[in-house]
Amino acid sequence: MFFHPMDILIFIAFGLSLWAQFRVKGTFNKFAEVPTSSGLTGAEAARRMLDANGLTSVPVEHIPGTLTDHYDPMSRVVRLSDPVYFGNSIASLSVACHEVGHAIQHKVSYPMLVARHRIFPLVNLVSGVAPLLLIGGLLFQMSGLLLFGIIFFSAAVAFQLITLPVEFNASSRAKELMVSMGFIRNSEEAGASKVLGAAALTYVAAALISVLELAKYIMIFNRSDD
Repeated sequence: MFFHPMDILIFIAFGLSLWAQFRVKGTFNKFAEVPTSSGLTGAEAARRMLDANGLTSVPVEHIPGTLTDHYDPMSRVVRLSDPVYFGNSIASLSVACHEVGHAIQHKVSYPMLVARHRIFPLVNLVSGVAPLLLIGGLLFQMSGLLLFGIIFFSAAVAFQLITLPVEFNASSRAKELMVSMGFIRNSEEAGASKVLGAAALTYVAAALISVLELAKYIMIFNRSDD
């Protein structure tokens, strides 16, 4: 069976995505066994960092599971999973402070975060429709239907691309504040960088897959239009 070069690239990107997910878990588990010199738990570090940045009204809540950590911009709350909330490891503090980084972005209206919030309702609406339009356009060889699918899918791809600087910026803020506030020593910064870098790689892989898929659909549309 003949595979188009784009199919091969997408397959490689999927492989990268799977590898990135394994790396996130492996890196987190590794540094979850390395306690920080400060002895702070993720919940304590998050609370101190929020307070230091004038976010005393933003609560830190416990959420069940592992790596389910997130900042909820609608409720304005930082939610931390079991090992992060209660743990005092480099991994725990890195993840907790990363989520606080998003809360700080929200406070200062970080442009890329604002853009992501603005297009989220649109993306949420079209993301479920786009696959149906793309499949329908391919099955019935309807270029118009395929074009609408590409347009809708483009919104989802744009959302993922905007997410990249948001995530990298949150990690950058987290590392800087973790050191300056004494949560970790300079010698522990490398471990924090590895934890945050592994997590960021999953977003990069997801964005790469989406971009390649979009490029493939555009190529198919151009051939059908010819």
